[in-house]
Amino acid sequence: MEKQDQRNFLIAMALMVAFVFGYQKVFMEPAQKRFEAQQAVITADEQTGMSASELSNVPAIAATKTVEEAISGPGRVKFDGESVDGSIRLAGSRIDDLSLRKHYLTVEKTQEIRLFRPEASEYGYFATYYWADGTSLVAGRNSPWVQVGLGKLTSSSPIKLRLETPGLTIDRTVSVDDNYMFSFEDTLTNTGDTERSVRAIGSVERHGDYKGFLEATDPGSATASGLAHMGLMGVVDGELRMKKYKPLLALKNIDGETDAGTFPSTEGGWWGLTDKYWLGALVPQQDRPFNGIVNKKSIATDGPLEVRTESEAFTLAPGASQTTQNRIFAGAKRFEVLQDYQNMEGIPRMVDAIDWGWAFFLTKPFFYALEWLSGVVGGFGWAILAFTVLIKLPLVPLFNQSYKSMAKMKKLQEPMKELNERFAADPQRKQQEIMKLYKQEGANPVGGCVPILFTIPIFYALYKTLYVTLEMRHTPFLFLKDLSAPDPTAIGNLFGLLPWAASDIKAIPVIGVVIGIGILPLLYGVTMAALQSLSPAPTDPTQKMVIRAMPIVFTFVFGGFAAGLVMYWVWSNILSFAQQYFIMRRNGVDTELGKTISRLLGREKEPAD
Repeated sequence: MEKQDQRNFLIAMALMVAFVFGYQKVFMEPAQKRFEAQQAVITADEQTGMSASELSNVPAIAATKTVEEAISGPGRVKFDGESVDGSIRLAGSRIDDLSLRKHYLTVEKTQEIRLFRPEASEYGYFATYYWADGTSLVAGRNSPWVQVGLGKLTSSSPIKLRLETPGLTIDRTVSVDDNYMFSFEDTLTNTGDTERSVRAIGSVERHGDYKGFLEATDPGSATASGLAHMGLMGVVDGELRMKKYKPLLALKNIDGETDAGTFPSTEGGWWGLTDKYWLGALVPQQDRPFNGIVNKKSIATDGPLEVRTESEAFTLAPGASQTTQNRIFAGAKRFEVLQDYQNMEGIPRMVDAIDWGWAFFLTKPFFYALEWLSGVVGGFGWAILAFTVLIKLPLVPLFNQSYKSMAKMKKLQEPMKELNERFAADPQRKQQEIMKLYKQEGANPVGGCVPILFTIPIFYALYKTLYVTLEMRHTPFLFLKDLSAPDPTAIGNLFGLLPWAASDIKAIPVIGVVIGIGILPLLYGVTMAALQSLSPAPTDPTQKMVIRAMPIVFTFVFGGFAAGLVMYWVWSNILSFAQQYFIMRRNGVDTELGKTISRLLGREKEPAD
């Protein structure tokens, strides 16, 4: 190899190594640090009301208690639904203790996902509806609601709460369906002698560092912020509005925001905070106009992150009553559930709470196909394998043409080598002779690259689909315990035979990158190398070495991908290899695999001679 080629090769390899270690550092190491909010505690027996301006500037609450301590006192009503359990704090009538019964922290399923937490605990997160009369709250953060009657809230038995204030009584019926939707049906009665103009204010409020919250709620999800949208999400007037946590907390502009800092909606909608798989959202009364709001005053003064809805006010004459219904979604972004809320209850674009991304025209159909196939073949893992075949079928003619072009190019390798040697001193003449050879044999040097134009978008869309949809989370398949997590096997634990977690092995400095590679990433590297052996090699020695190194590089890169995605790609490589090998043989091209098999067969025959 000449000095120039050696230098180019060393630079290329250095860049590859830097890429592998950079990927390990940025994407594969889970976030460890957690932060605590710092300010005074507000207890349930403090003020019973607050002005609307004060609500916009609420201080952060210091995490002084554990969740268990915060929910252990009186003044709570328990709920036990089909999909959620927890309790409602009567002071403020807020849902601040909520766990998801069908979703767990780990695959061992020993601890439920806790979504909502009390204000005085670490990472407080809760939702409710207040009521305002002009600039004053008549039902505020700590208003003393009382339960009417006894019993807990279940999916079949609602509870009744009451708040009596000077001149206004609010009777609230709280119900929860079989999934994740709470309904607040409020009947307001004007008991005074003057008319009242009142409006509902929905609030979803979260305290503490958002990355710390993500790690505490769903370990590992804090590192998912690159591909999965997490932050503000809502639909107003049919438009989806989103802003990720970091720019949201930096008070960056949000598309669609008015000069008044609101997002008006006259056609229904919803407004909330989304994580990778979980959503806390306000669904105000759909036939009444409302404004979506981000509480920027609170953020600017180091207070909690709060998003609100303010519905259009209505007037109550003395002695008059009016009933409204506002809802809160607090749960998992399961496609089937969101679709039912959208289609059956008319909540616009609820399925878009799942971050389908810019390639939604591919990601949505891909998910529909995977969901349908999982019901047909009996599991999400088998569905991925079947889907790979379905995706490849329409592209068979295109790949056939590509592989034929590759076969022709591979047959021309020896003649091109001769031309390179003959005209080494005359590059222009060499190029002319090569083009003449291409024309004579009907070969197209870029013909083999055409399928990449289709496979890259498909790869991205499938990656996005498997990454953001909840249905693959904690789903087992064969030796895999969780298709949404990286391969749990590793060289360092003898591919699962030793009782050491692959994540612990990967955490070992430097060497962990190598011995932390699992079975599926290794299979990907092997199948990628096998595919390369069927393609014509570049004539430039440096390019040839770089291309040969790519399977090794991508083996490390794929080590951090979801096992379901790597499984798809390994199976896709196997199918592509079989198809390409068949086309090569039909076109009379000897492959490295064919030569190897022939040599092996020849050695077996030697003793018989």
